[in-house]
Amino acid sequence: MKTLKKWIFKQEQNNCIELLVDEKYNFCIYVLEEKLFRVLIKRNNALSLDRTWSITPNKDTPLEGRDRLSTEGFSLPTYDLSKSDDQISISTQQLRVTISQPLSLTWEYKNEHGVWELLVEDRKTSAYLINPHGDGIAHYQRRYKNEHYYGLGEKAGDLNRAGRRFEMRNLDAMGYNAKDTDPLYKHIPFTITHRNAVSFGMFYDNLCSCWIDLGTEHDNYHLPYRRYQAEAGDIDMYFFLGPKIIDVTKSFIKLTGKTFFGPKWSMGYSGSTMFYTDAPNAQEQMQHFIDLCKVHGIPCDSFQLSSGYTSINGKRYVFNWNYDKFPDPKAFTKSYHEAGLKIAANIKPCLLQDHPKYSEAVKNGLFIKDSETDNPERSVFWDDEGSHLDLTNPATFNWWKQNVTKQLLDMGIDSTWNDNNEFEVWDGEARCHGFGREIAIKHIRPVMPLLMCRASMEAQQSAKPNIRPYLISRSGCAGIQRYVQTWSGDNRTNWQTLRYNIRMGLGMSLSGLYNVGHDVGGFSGDKPEPELFVRWVQNGIMHPRFTIHSWNDDHTVNEPWMYPEVTPIIRDMICLRYQLLPYFYNLLWDAHQNDEPMLRPTFLDHEHDINTFAETDDFMIGKDLLVASIVEPEQRERTVYLPDNQTGWYCFHSHQWFSGKQSVTLPAPLESFPLLVRAGAIIPISNRMAFVNHQQDDYREFRVFPAKGVASSKGTFFEDDGESYAYKEGKALWIDWQLSSNNQRIDLMLQSKGEYSPAWNELVITLPKGETRTLYINNQITKTIKLDSLR
Repeated sequence: MKTLKKWIFKQEQNNCIELLVDEKYNFCIYVLEEKLFRVLIKRNNALSLDRTWSITPNKDTPLEGRDRLSTEGFSLPTYDLSKSDDQISISTQQLRVTISQPLSLTWEYKNEHGVWELLVEDRKTSAYLINPHGDGIAHYQRRYKNEHYYGLGEKAGDLNRAGRRFEMRNLDAMGYNAKDTDPLYKHIPFTITHRNAVSFGMFYDNLCSCWIDLGTEHDNYHLPYRRYQAEAGDIDMYFFLGPKIIDVTKSFIKLTGKTFFGPKWSMGYSGSTMFYTDAPNAQEQMQHFIDLCKVHGIPCDSFQLSSGYTSINGKRYVFNWNYDKFPDPKAFTKSYHEAGLKIAANIKPCLLQDHPKYSEAVKNGLFIKDSETDNPERSVFWDDEGSHLDLTNPATFNWWKQNVTKQLLDMGIDSTWNDNNEFEVWDGEARCHGFGREIAIKHIRPVMPLLMCRASMEAQQSAKPNIRPYLISRSGCAGIQRYVQTWSGDNRTNWQTLRYNIRMGLGMSLSGLYNVGHDVGGFSGDKPEPELFVRWVQNGIMHPRFTIHSWNDDHTVNEPWMYPEVTPIIRDMICLRYQLLPYFYNLLWDAHQNDEPMLRPTFLDHEHDINTFAETDDFMIGKDLLVASIVEPEQRERTVYLPDNQTGWYCFHSHQWFSGKQSVTLPAPLESFPLLVRAGAIIPISNRMAFVNHQQDDYREFRVFPAKGVASSKGTFFEDDGESYAYKEGKALWIDWQLSSNNQRIDLMLQSKGEYSPAWNELVITLPKGETRTLYINNQITKTIKLDSLR
């Protein structure tokens, strides 16, 4: 590749400063927001791919993609520009970039004292490399001591990515090692860099396979550096100033799209296993699951139907019901609905060569085409060869929607589980329709699962236009959060996976994927032993997605009742999840409405406490609950670091109060795990221990955990019917609360708005055990208050 060196100023227009580099490369810097700039390089004033499906600053992209040169949706602030032959400076009130000869950029921010300080600078000894004869690009920057790197979506290993190299190439990584395996399922080349109490982010909007080196490589001819390199495409980089890590993450969400607000039942327990649908009497097995949930008192809201329902001789054929296994799909779905459960059916975007619909798809030109002929591409898929559907072809997109409707929704299936959608097309030059402008698959591979999910969503929305859909996807790129809940794929059953899946989930959350979880109990390998299973469930109930799923090598199945000796513990843990369901649903609302991450590393709200940056197995779910999972066998107590939050922490179980900025050792018997509450928080509680039903959810408790001494806090809780769009018209309930305290009294001020009336009409207010201060609710001494009085 060739290093770009000598530049001249070309023009300034539409908040874009354009340089001409080495007489053939157009180097563009856009000022999009006060704290968001963009760097784009074009070869001969042209782009390898002129569209994007990730950038959505104001609304979803058109189906065919957004014009990559569009600045619609950005505020385009005023900026200062100064230039000479050897240097150009572009600055807003808070962010400045300086361009020097030979081509290199220096990024600075204005600190709280009004002084410009260094964020990062390009490697002076060649920063931007492009292959002038074909594919290949690279960007090098300086790397400094004490830098922490976060993000990159779904990645194995520690949350701090420093000192490692990663590859983005979507793979079906069955049974991966959660500590070491790379690459995995998702493509999100987004990093957050934290150094000297300031953070910045970088997102490369390029869908080609790429590598990001954060400190493994050393070269005698250069100072320490970091590298982004892609096999093809363009250098198109968005640069975000924090200054806090949370600011970078929320800015990334604003750039790539809001978290979809799914139904409340999606926060409940979802059962799943390949064992049931692979059985010859699958419909019977599925019915047995409902019965066993009732027998063991396990609340459950849905089941994720594995692909065995589509099988022919053991292989999977999407949109094909095996009527030997499922003699009456409509009766099957009806029985689940009568039990209060929803069904999400597994679907795959590749048709095996002997699929009943294969010839029809070939005739209609629905597949991605081979690079050298007009034949469909052929790749290995599920123990055979098959062809991948081309979702950039409107005919394919509509065919997919029609089949989702006819084969699933019309049968009573409630939602789609979009799986095996990594699009492992071996021929990188295989041709996609591109909505009328042909594109090689290597340029858009990760957008295919995004379009697959969009087609599935549109089908679901058409079938039930007044009901918020729920979808799941394993693969995708930045922006997939606009449509789906996701998870960490086919994990391996062991203690190490339990530990590193925590970090993996936090990495996804920092990268804009808020609604995430893991296959509880482990998907592949032998069944988990009882202790591991209990600890995995305890961890799983504290994640947004809570699903027990398996395809065990020893032909067993992970079920809540799989070990009678610990079934009571499992039941209690799942019941705890349902107690906390109002809290989780409020987190989902906050993620959608305010771009707040649900899973949060402890440092996210406590950057001032340097101790929170140490690698840990602890995490926050929302801003108020600190989870200390048990990830080692035979551990019966747990040391937990409590971040410095000025108000302290309560044990959720015992109500003991602890000051922050210290480590405490808490009991961790098998039947429990350390869970702490931020002092000053209120946790909403339900007593409904069954599937979600807003008409029967008739009890609401506010567990108030006041700070000691003089303090105040505030917040809002959200309630609605849990499934419709009526909240957009004000038919929801918002309860604003303010909590203040001193040495004598605790004051809770409550006020509600909205037109929704829940099944409960009374709030029960509880305080920690041993609290002696007098509680006033809206200036009255009481422990209950009627909802009607708050309106």
